[in-house]
Amino acid sequence: MTHSALSSSKTFITDQFLLQSDFAATLYHDYAKEMPIIDYHCHLSPEALASNKKFSTISDIWLAGDHYKWRAMRTLGINEKYITGEASDQEKFDKWAFTVPYTMRNPLYHWTHLELLRYFGIDELLSERNAAEVYSATNAQLSQDAFSTQSLLNQMKVETVCTTDDPADDLEHHILAAKNNMSIGLFPTFRPDKSFAVENPAVYKAYIEKLGHAAGTSISNYDDLLTALSNRVDFFHLHGGRLADHGLEKLFYFPSGKYNVHTLFDQVLQGKSLNTDQIGYFKYETLLALCKMYHAKGWAQQFHLGGLRNTNERMLTKLGPDTGFDSMGDYSQAESLSKFLNELDKSDQLCKTILYNLNPRDNEVMATMTGNFNDGSYRGKVQFGSGWWFLDQKDGMEKQMNALSNMGLLSCFVGMLTDSRSFLSFPRHEYFRRTLCNLIARDVVNGELPADEQWLGKMVQDICYNNAKSYFNFQ
Repeated sequence: MTHSALSSSKTFITDQFLLQSDFAATLYHDYAKEMPIIDYHCHLSPEALASNKKFSTISDIWLAGDHYKWRAMRTLGINEKYITGEASDQEKFDKWAFTVPYTMRNPLYHWTHLELLRYFGIDELLSERNAAEVYSATNAQLSQDAFSTQSLLNQMKVETVCTTDDPADDLEHHILAAKNNMSIGLFPTFRPDKSFAVENPAVYKAYIEKLGHAAGTSISNYDDLLTALSNRVDFFHLHGGRLADHGLEKLFYFPSGKYNVHTLFDQVLQGKSLNTDQIGYFKYETLLALCKMYHAKGWAQQFHLGGLRNTNERMLTKLGPDTGFDSMGDYSQAESLSKFLNELDKSDQLCKTILYNLNPRDNEVMATMTGNFNDGSYRGKVQFGSGWWFLDQKDGMEKQMNALSNMGLLSCFVGMLTDSRSFLSFPRHEYFRRTLCNLIARDVVNGELPADEQWLGKMVQDICYNNAKSYFNFQ
């Protein structure tokens, strides 16, 4: 990386950052640090990656789309003009720099300084005092070829990226990346949430027309919908897709035949609203059909569960979704989740599955649920996924890994992902790896694990890379 002349003083990001013992440092520096990255779930723009885009300002690459930062700035009383509004890029950066010292003990403080150091060589604490200097120094580096999107990922040893894509997407940029033999594997992830989002009939009908166009078919009934979705699963598979993903409050279960799903579909297309129970049933039946399609392809499926989204109606109207107004939900998860997974398992059509939990109250629920459906057919077939969203920080990661360790096998864990829209987010893998190594080493120091460096080093490397490499089998 290019190092800036700014680096006259050092931050707290030393070689020992988060590593509280010599054994932790050995595990990280000798085993984890140099492992490649498989980022199997993110929200990066495939167009920006395939076109090898360069960003003109640090605000454009670092602040745009980052609702974690936006929430912090709003909490500090900063006007929306400087967050998502019409202020200039430099004004927005100045406000973020002003915010940073106030984020101490929030993971944003760690991420901010890791990213400035790893990408730009800036080893200073960011604040309003040096905002102008940092803005100028980072922008100067962004103009260099080393700061194109592909170069940024290559420098972080990113081997594979899986974006999040709607079934109606044409995958133009994934196809282009493959045609150009891009050094980073760019694969789509099938995210069919809109295909069963029947809460708003008018919006749903418009989406169904879009999906039918993408699938080259007319969708006039429920069987047509499943045919179109199957067509798109085939299309994603042809272009390297090996993963599906779903963002849900919870998984649903209903006795078969409680409603007629064909009739429900017809009613929605006619503009009629369904009640809450009918909406849940439609989601259940459609998800069940989709999961069987994934199994037939040998895919892995992901379920992100527990988000309470779009809570602020005024700001949703003003800014749209995914702008920082979501929170943890407190949904009942265990019973319907177990019955949904069992319904697939009964016919041996449960594929590799990753469960992500947003409420730490349910960590042990998720960790024990995975063991119910690991059947010896595949190592770590059902996974308790990494700390997600609000749990994507040191405490959340440790709680997730402790629950997994106590209830299952940490050694089979497929590890970390960024879940990010930012091309500067990959030090989150370093953050996770340091946390993992420190957690394991803590047990060694406490005399609770043997100081078997070779075996524990292998376990760390498996969690950081090898398990995911084997689990997803990208081609």
